[in-house]
Amino acid sequence: MTAEPTSQDLLPAELTMGTVMLKVGDMKVMTDYYQRALGLVVVAEQDGGVYLGRLGRPLVHLAPAPGLNLPSRGEAGLFHTALLFEDQASLAATVATAAQFEPTLYVGSADHLVSEAFYFTDPEGNGIELYRDRPREDWSWDGRNVVMDSLALPPQRFLEEHLTEQALASQPETGADIGHVHLQVGDVQTAQDFYVGTLGFEKTAGWHGQALFVSAGGYHHHMAMNVWNSRGAGPRRDTLGLGEVLIHVPGTDDVGALADRLKVAGVASRHTGAELQFEDPWRNHIRVAVR
Repeated sequence: MTAEPTSQDLLPAELTMGTVMLKVGDMKVMTDYYQRALGLVVVAEQDGGVYLGRLGRPLVHLAPAPGLNLPSRGEAGLFHTALLFEDQASLAATVATAAQFEPTLYVGSADHLVSEAFYFTDPEGNGIELYRDRPREDWSWDGRNVVMDSLALPPQRFLEEHLTEQALASQPETGADIGHVHLQVGDVQTAQDFYVGTLGFEKTAGWHGQALFVSAGGYHHHMAMNVWNSRGAGPRRDTLGLGEVLIHVPGTDDVGALADRLKVAGVASRHTGAELQFEDPWRNHIRVAVR
């Protein structure tokens, strides 16, 4: 069993998710998709790639990785990057442009009680969730676990009720965030030992021993891990797909405290003061930095 972290060992409640870096085989195709299908704009061109986001905030970093292969379905790595929208109209606008751009990349939708979500894959197979949260006061908790489900959310009805011409036209001027990042891992208990026991997230939900949801500050989840495709997977090969998950914390003290926890747990890391880099048990690269 994983010991529950004490309050001083928890990640700060003000934690937010930062840019997700993807290693990309075809930069033209992928940049085109994130701009035209998801309504993101180029925020910067640096670090050998392109940063795309909304309102000057980078959300996705596409980094060229010629010569790498696509990961196999059963490998550890990215399950999806989740883009969080402010309201139903802005969510509907991006769902509509993504579905129209390439209908075959639409995967499905679900009402999770805490949120409404639509799922896609990009042209290189990276999962994408587009979602909006219901107000926190409408979430239900069963002790420390948030109550979530996967109920029907008919996409056509959602678009008919919430899509507006104004929302479509104003996509680049509408905010969005990385709400959470969902990973494929080899086993849930090892994920819980690392992300809860060592890093200091709090467990907010599980799913029949097949998935784990964790957060800071009472959010439904900032990160999740599942074994639906990847049970038993070992450390990742260097492939296309997930390159890095960035997590923002408020101050250098938060980075230092996490560096100390990693050292005690015997997890190798690179600590520069304002940021910390390390890998989870499946070689998913994590960077924690001061916002």
